[in-house]
Amino acid sequence: MNFHQLHIFHTVAERGSFSSAAQVLHMTQPAVTMQVQSLEEYFGAKLLDRSTKKIELSEAGKALFPYAKRSIDLVREADVAMSSYTQMLQGRLQLGASLTIGEYVLPRLLGPFGQQFPHINIMMKVMNTTQIIEEITKHQLNFGLIEAPIEHPDMVIDVVMQDELKLIVPALHPLAEYEEVELEMVLEYPFILRERGSGTRQVMEDQLNSKGYPAENLHTVMELGSTGAVKSAVEAGLGITMLSPSSVKHETALGLVKIVNIRDVEFKRQFYAIHLKSTVLPISAVTFLTFLQKNTI
Repeated sequence: MNFHQLHIFHTVAERGSFSSAAQVLHMTQPAVTMQVQSLEEYFGAKLLDRSTKKIELSEAGKALFPYAKRSIDLVREADVAMSSYTQMLQGRLQLGASLTIGEYVLPRLLGPFGQQFPHINIMMKVMNTTQIIEEITKHQLNFGLIEAPIEHPDMVIDVVMQDELKLIVPALHPLAEYEEVELEMVLEYPFILRERGSGTRQVMEDQLNSKGYPAENLHTVMELGSTGAVKSAVEAGLGITMLSPSSVKHETALGLVKIVNIRDVEFKRQFYAIHLKSTVLPISAVTFLTFLQKNTI
């Protein structure tokens, strides 16, 4: 018995078929079947019931399944524990990142990571969450970084970074005179928002609703499909908005916009890493995610 066999058995049991497991494991179906049979021979018991169209666990398989899961979890935990001691990692990481993370959060972290691990090559695609999930399931990406939690039967999701939205106003706006303002003052002015369904907008609306200020009552003058478009509209004096400070560092340095705190209100959110349950991430990926956690949370 070895970890590879337990991993294959666990994947077959989760997927309910040898063909589906073979696809996610990048193996041939006969190879998957052979490894499961070897495990059955080792224990001297049938682990899977093949009498129906969908493969199900036998009583022996049900007993083994939690141990197989624990072995996979232990390997992942060992990778995390050892990632900080690894010096000469090599390889290519393919990851997907949602807009705010990919364009505004990660760039400032990729430089320091590259200096510490110069032999890891990162290929990043900036896309929406649906596209990231699709490419992960097709094994075109190792993992993804997204702005809102998801529920997906085939995915592991972990908190990897934290962020907070702040009020962003034009440089010459009346609120720019203040370092901190009351929420009631803010709601008197026109807002420029991301489109409905965006993670940024959802965080803002959820917090306003929790404070007893229905989001639908906002004076919204414009809804735009990208953070860049929202920033440009705010710079032009068309309204105010809520964005991550990391997305307006350049504009604040140039004095085009100002970040203003809202008293007694926090618009905090978490960023998440997702990958397939059936995949044990390479140590280079675990090292990258551990680096993000240590440098952002």
